[in-house]
Amino acid sequence: MLKEAIMLKPLRDYVVLEKVKEETMTASGIVLQTKEAGDEPSHGLVLAVGPGVTENGKLIPIDLKKGQHVIYKKYSGTEVKDKNEDYLLIKAEDILAIVE
Repeated sequence: MLKEAIMLKPLRDYVVLEKVKEETMTASGIVLQTKEAGDEPSHGLVLAVGPGVTENGKLIPIDLKKGQHVIYKKYSGTEVKDKNEDYLLIKAEDILAIVE
């Protein structure tokens, strides 16, 4: 679910993600956990995208958009809390794929 009013505006090549819990559902509708209790998810929903980085005087924008579901490197980024919600602030280079 996409958050409507996020107060975090990432700078440079950072992206704000909401972690998405990974789960598997059986044909009968039973939800199974696919990860161990202490394992971090590696899926996230893009909530905000920074403008990009400047190289050789040119701005190189980030190729991500708000609302995209992505896979990122485990244990990367910085966890932040805003208005009692938990988010992940991560460099764009640590995002590995867009889930379509």
